[in-house]
Amino acid sequence: METARPTCTAELVTEEAGFAALAPDWTRLYERCAAATPFQSHAWLHSWWLSYGRRDRLRLLLVRSGGELVAVAPLMLVRRPVPALVPLGGAISDYTDVLLDDGDGGRAAAALTEALADAACTALIDFREVRPGAAVERVYDRWRGPRRTVADSLCLELPPVSMDGLVARLPSNKAQQRVRAKLRKLSALGVERRTVDPQDVDAALGRLLELHRLQWQDRKVTSEHLQPRFRAHLVRAVGPMVRSGNAAVTEFRIDGEVVAVDLTLLSRGLAGGYLYGAHPGLRERKADVAVMLLDACTELLSGRGTLSLLRGDEPYKHHWRPEPVVNRRLLLARRRTTPLLTAALCDATARQRGKEVLHRWRDRRQG
Repeated sequence: METARPTCTAELVTEEAGFAALAPDWTRLYERCAAATPFQSHAWLHSWWLSYGRRDRLRLLLVRSGGELVAVAPLMLVRRPVPALVPLGGAISDYTDVLLDDGDGGRAAAALTEALADAACTALIDFREVRPGAAVERVYDRWRGPRRTVADSLCLELPPVSMDGLVARLPSNKAQQRVRAKLRKLSALGVERRTVDPQDVDAALGRLLELHRLQWQDRKVTSEHLQPRFRAHLVRAVGPMVRSGNAAVTEFRIDGEVVAVDLTLLSRGLAGGYLYGAHPGLRERKADVAVMLLDACTELLSGRGTLSLLRGDEPYKHHWRPEPVVNRRLLLARRRTTPLLTAALCDATARQRGKEVLHRWRDRRQG
């Protein structure tokens, strides 16, 4: 006779102390969710909350079965432009998602969908930057109320092959020869790399951020990367992530001097270069930093399904013939909150049109 499975029960956590205490359960669930990216790890999201969260806005929806955590929706309440529950992680996270136990047979997804429907009585559910195949798609498929998807950021992805494999993908012998010459140049300069041990990560991140500041000095840079709250978040999050195998920090040296530091985030499905800092002198010495970083990143793949270049459509990424993958924005509402969904769609459409006008204006100026 088959034993009855425990009933799924939902709960809501709104206090930071409760968030912190979830680390062991959260990590076990994370390991049972194949779609999870490093941006759904407890270390990343809890650290993000400490740097960017706002008082009384935390909304963690949990589902347990027999005491075991089987689903998590890590959310916070925002009031503008409309009242909405949005994922933790904000603009510094390339992907957002929920966590669902892959071995639960859909019970966790059903229970989480029901809990989210209850939460949507007065607020829109708004998931930005959802990667295709994300766990939250299982919630979207079960949703009975109004729902919409719109395109979000473009990500670029490469196959999980060696550096030689990436070079072989280039469209011509001439392009392949150029990259091989750049690799030889790095060897001639004596560039050495090492993966930083967990106990040295904090110091290495300090060097990364300083080199990042130097390389972008007097040029347009993502200003958030220079803020103390971002530094605090990175230092808090990355040490535990390195210890759990969800991140790797690599230092590059010439004659014993650190000339570049790279942070790559890791999950079962992908390796993604997140942030790096490189001394301006490298370019003066004709070292191709992009080739150097990509060569190191391929060494971290270890059976992962994708080498992700993460968000951004920078020209240098297209040199490698990546596959364009568009994140999606999933909007979920109840009948009574349909006006919030409509308002969010109007706002998204207006912003997209504004971007298109700006791009056309820039193209005319450059032309």
